[in-house]
Amino acid sequence: MPVQRLHGSAPGSIEVVTQPHGMLVKRLLLIALTAVLGLAASSELRFTFSRDGLDVFEVLLLLFFVPLFSWIAFGFVNSAIGFVKLISGEHPGFSTIPSPGQSLRHRTAVLMPVYNESVEATFSRVRAMTRSIHEAGGADWIDFFILSDSNELHGKRELAAWREVATEAAIPVYYRRREKNTARKPGNIAEWVRRFGAAYECMLVLDADSVMSGDAIVGMAAIMEERPSIGLLQTVPMIINARTLFQRWMRFASEAYGPIASAGLLWWSGSEANFWGHNAIVRTRAFAESCGLPELPGKAPFGGHILSHDMLESALLRRRGWAVHMVMIGGSYEEYPPTIVDHAIRDRRWMQGNLQHLRLLGVSGLHWTSRLHLLIGASAYLTSPGWLLLLLVAIAQVASGAGEILASAAPASVLWLTVLLLFGPKLMGLVWVLADKQRRRDFGGIRSILGSVAVDIPLAMLFAPIAMVTQTKALLGMLLGISSSWHTQDREARRIPAREVIPDLREHLALGVAFAATAWIDPVLALWLSPLTIGLLLSPWIVSVTSDAQSDMAGKSLRIFAATKPDIAWPPNETEMCAMPSVGASSDAVRELVPEHLRPAAGAGRIVHRPQVSDFARAVLPPGWEP
Repeated sequence: MPVQRLHGSAPGSIEVVTQPHGMLVKRLLLIALTAVLGLAASSELRFTFSRDGLDVFEVLLLLFFVPLFSWIAFGFVNSAIGFVKLISGEHPGFSTIPSPGQSLRHRTAVLMPVYNESVEATFSRVRAMTRSIHEAGGADWIDFFILSDSNELHGKRELAAWREVATEAAIPVYYRRREKNTARKPGNIAEWVRRFGAAYECMLVLDADSVMSGDAIVGMAAIMEERPSIGLLQTVPMIINARTLFQRWMRFASEAYGPIASAGLLWWSGSEANFWGHNAIVRTRAFAESCGLPELPGKAPFGGHILSHDMLESALLRRRGWAVHMVMIGGSYEEYPPTIVDHAIRDRRWMQGNLQHLRLLGVSGLHWTSRLHLLIGASAYLTSPGWLLLLLVAIAQVASGAGEILASAAPASVLWLTVLLLFGPKLMGLVWVLADKQRRRDFGGIRSILGSVAVDIPLAMLFAPIAMVTQTKALLGMLLGISSSWHTQDREARRIPAREVIPDLREHLALGVAFAATAWIDPVLALWLSPLTIGLLLSPWIVSVTSDAQSDMAGKSLRIFAATKPDIAWPPNETEMCAMPSVGASSDAVRELVPEHLRPAAGAGRIVHRPQVSDFARAVLPPGWEP
């Protein structure tokens, strides 16, 4: 019984996807495996502690250990399932999406909200995507909207650039700037829906740093035509335009380890998937009738407008019976923050939005899987404070003479299981990359892959305590009532001198010194803490080195974090992409917008024979779901 039809008045009737029995089994299996691992480790630890009775320190250690261990167990199980799906070929991974423009029957709007972004880069992306949509056959059915929340001066430059781009664009391109930025990006989109949404069956939402190929845009619109019960299709974007060492590192990690995690997420999410707010297509009527966002009682940061609107919107769509799916397709790209500092600024905003979701877990009518998504998102930002509290309790226990360090007291089986859960996803990602000849070539060869992993693991270990303190500091700020401001994201690569960030890393350095000082309490304790101590004491230099494009050049020469090639090439040819002087962009700047490995090879012809959309939809949507 995969589908029930709710018959209402004729254009308003929708198809409601009921919960297939198989999806329930998958989710229960995921939870059961996580619980088994968590209970096994915590029980072993509790038995060890109980031999001479439990004291206050041991109770506190267990209190923090159980949820933290269960969290990493959940991530491991999810990745292990995805690894099995990918390595067995049951899931195709990132797939080329068919884009038969002739199958479109309703209009789709592409929405790009912007806020004081680089005018040159923004309108270069617009120009590239409009041409790509035309090439893919979607010109008659797809319009492009730039929805600006920029200030007046910036808006004048945007308006001038839009006039030039709109004049020559092969599809309609519209520009609108709000004078009052009510509710930020969600308020901007909500206003568009109220004013223009009735004219469009679907809206494809981008971020200012998003790029999608015309084939992907037209193909997703075609799937929405074929599957009327889908309210939202979310893609998994790949990272492009990585210019700093930090960006290339994040791109390597996302492309080497990310696919197994994404495949696992797709396996258990089914028609209750998530929305990340960009690089996704939404049925406009479904959004309008389902996704009115409440303003939370109280003041920010925990009250007021909901920052992470996207995850709640997917839950509200599902509550009204619309299917929400995630797909792994080629042709969907985004940029990543260029430095650890920019990443932390964005992460602070995401933390506030995700922790607001804790107040929404009791909203009536939500599917329990949607509540699980909200809980996972919020708990991800509670692990860092939990980890720090666990460390402080362990240090206090040793300092008081009440026992030995947790790592020494814990059974060897628990320690080895912890190592497996932490590094297992990286190992599985490495096996998956090495298992295919084309993937090995795309990642630069076996030597490059092994070298990249050898650099990634220690970098990740050094970065972990930096992120731990940064997130804990941000949470304390929220508890003190400090709300996240809406700043323009810095997307430009720049070297950050170490001395410039030392004032912002005082807490990191102080904690590093405190960890180092534990050598006077217990040398074994200091040895166990040494990876954290080194990461914290070197934090200014880690921020500086990873922000440097010159460091990235050294990595390139050593074939470290080599770029991979996506499954499909970016449609516009190089000459078209670089002919952009009219909006003030240099040829080099636009060339960087779409890196070389995303451009088609010289003389490459377009794909003519594509699979049918219905066949593709069956391949990428979970088994057991029928339209």
